[in-house]
Amino acid sequence: MKLFVWDFHGVLEKGNEGAVLEISNEVLRRFGYSHRFTNEDIVKLYGLRWYEYFEYLLPQESRERHLTLQEFCFKISSACPEIIAKHIEPNHHVHEVLGRISQKHYQILISNTQPKSLRMFLDAVQISPYFPDEKVFAVNTHQQQTGTKRTILEKFLKDKKFDNIIVISDSPSDKDMIYVAGGTFYLYSHPERPLKECDVCYKINDLREVLREV
Repeated sequence: MKLFVWDFHGVLEKGNEGAVLEISNEVLRRFGYSHRFTNEDIVKLYGLRWYEYFEYLLPQESRERHLTLQEFCFKISSACPEIIAKHIEPNHHVHEVLGRISQKHYQILISNTQPKSLRMFLDAVQISPYFPDEKVFAVNTHQQQTGTKRTILEKFLKDKKFDNIIVISDSPSDKDMIYVAGGTFYLYSHPERPLKECDVCYKINDLREVLREV
């Protein structure tokens, strides 16, 4: 049996960038800034911690202010799930791919997301049945630095044995997980976007290409 390790944002979903854009600009408005993020900004910054978006747009402000703006983004995200629901949807072929894998192998999800928000995201794209609580891990490096995806995977693998580990993510830094116990890394990008630079990986823009591992 193989272990498939999924990233969530930018891989299993599409459209969340629109929610990030709307929420970020609403926070800027509430705090009295004239600056606004553009679609191009969000695509460029997507995958960074939320406060790093504000570092980019408001470099003259302090780290404390950037973190405050991030905190209000999280508050709006939690208080207004309709914003998320308006933008986010399942990625192409996600149900086909997850369904095929679940028939023969084990799969988990490790996401850089607030724990209380992650289940909402999974419900929004209708993939919660594939990822019950024991298969879902929220790292949340937006607000703390005490854990990484790699350390989460190391802890999960303790006393477990798999034939291979397959990591699927849109972030080249996530290839660090394959060094825990060996494995294969797939760097995914939506078809309309260029693939990021990455070595030691397969570059794909169709999730069905992962099925070669099944």
